[in-house]
Amino acid sequence: MKLLMTVICLSVAVTAYEPINIDYHNTIGVYEAARIKQAEESTDFDGSRIVGGNFAILGQLQYQAGLLIRLLDGRQSVCGASLISNSRLVTAAHCWFSGGSQAREFLVVLGSITLYYGGTRILTNNVRPHEYFNPRNLHNDIAVIYINPVSYSNNIRNIGIACGDDLYVGSWATASGFGRFTETSGASTTLRYVNLQVITNEVCRRTFGNMIIPSFLCVATPNGRSTCAGDSGGPLAIENTLIGITCFGHREGCTRGHPAGFIRISSFYDWIVSNM
Repeated sequence: MKLLMTVICLSVAVTAYEPINIDYHNTIGVYEAARIKQAEESTDFDGSRIVGGNFAILGQLQYQAGLLIRLLDGRQSVCGASLISNSRLVTAAHCWFSGGSQAREFLVVLGSITLYYGGTRILTNNVRPHEYFNPRNLHNDIAVIYINPVSYSNNIRNIGIACGDDLYVGSWATASGFGRFTETSGASTTLRYVNLQVITNEVCRRTFGNMIIPSFLCVATPNGRSTCAGDSGGPLAIENTLIGITCFGHREGCTRGHPAGFIRISSFYDWIVSNM
């Protein structure tokens, strides 16, 4: 699934050890929204071209949401999110405000493996980013989205949220999203997922330096398997427990074997619950 999202965040490397991009919407999201739309409208789909992951089938990832984002200047961007109750989702705060661009509203897409058509579609501008979100280093990069209650079905259901002290090091977790399947490809036509292994933050710091604090979680990305452009804000899950939110990848791209970074859900459990 070269799904992968890479989100990203800092085009200004804070230090030589912090090679991430800043301003998600202007550098990634707007372009990926257009790519995904074009891909879904095309008729040249070939299921054999997926790289590094798998296509999801309808109902497989019931908690996965897509976000079609309308920016204040009228452009459209794209992110992912996770349904945690029938009226709440979590996503990355940089999907709402990326430092250079501010969102006006989200169109939340549930129960669909395509982003521009199908499923249940809910418009909202009721979004609460973490009050200490820092778009320059992506600390506290989490937001809660409020929607009118949806009915659960075979294709729509919430996911539990991680709590406690488990760091999940060595565990295999599933990342999913609508982003690119290779960093040089156009967008996919449908939702994809990939299984990735959680690594220690100490290993992650070898690539990203001191920006990696305990509230981040990183995964290894061997053989071109990772999150990639367009997957920002989407889930990293172990069975029916959400352990991470897609946050950042290396600015060199998502096929170079650099770790991918996520917001650690357990670090924000109390904050999430207080905003339920």
